[in-house]
Amino acid sequence: MNTPTPSLADALVGADLLHDRSEIDAVIAEMGHRIDVALNGERAVFLTVMHGALIFAGQLALAIRTDLEFDYVHATRYRGETTGSELHWLREPQVSLVDRVVLLVDDILDEGHTLKAVRDDCYQRGAKRVLIVSLCTKRHDRLAEGITADFHGIELPDRYVFGFGMDYHEQGRNLPAIYALKEG
Repeated sequence: MNTPTPSLADALVGADLLHDRSEIDAVIAEMGHRIDVALNGERAVFLTVMHGALIFAGQLALAIRTDLEFDYVHATRYRGETTGSELHWLREPQVSLVDRVVLLVDDILDEGHTLKAVRDDCYQRGAKRVLIVSLCTKRHDRLAEGITADFHGIELPDRYVFGFGMDYHEQGRNLPAIYALKEG
C-alpha cells in the first residue's frame, strides 16, 4: 500500500522559520569573499553536489569573483535503504581534478558520510586540495570522523530542516528560506 506524501503546506504550518532570504543572502556574500581570499586568484573547480546544493551553489558562484570551472556530481550511499554503504555514483565529475583546487559545494553538512566519500574520491582523482563549502552545518555529535566544512555559513539545530535546497519529502527545495519542523 502506498503511503501518501506528507503535505508541504502542513509542514510549513508546523515549522519554525530559522533564516529568511535576506539573512541567507548576507551569509552567501560573506562566504564568497572568504573563498576569494582563500583562492588568492587560483582558478578552482566548483563541484556542486546535486540536488540539494543547486540553489545555494548558483548564488555562491555569483558571489565569488575568482574565475571558476564548473562541474557537478550526484552520488548516494543509500540507494533506497535507510543506512549507507559504499558510494554509488549517479554522475561522476567530468572535469579533470588532477593538480586542481576543488570547491566541493553542498547545502548541508549533517553527518557527512557521503560528503566525506566524495571528497576522498576527489583526492583519488588527483585533486591537490579539496575545500568543503557548506551553506549549513547541523549542531550535533554524529559527524563522521575526519570531515569538516572549510567554509560554512549557518549553524542549524539538530532538527528536520528544509528550504533553500533542502527538501521535505522531495518538496520545498525552492523555498527562499530555511525552516525546521517543530520539536515534539
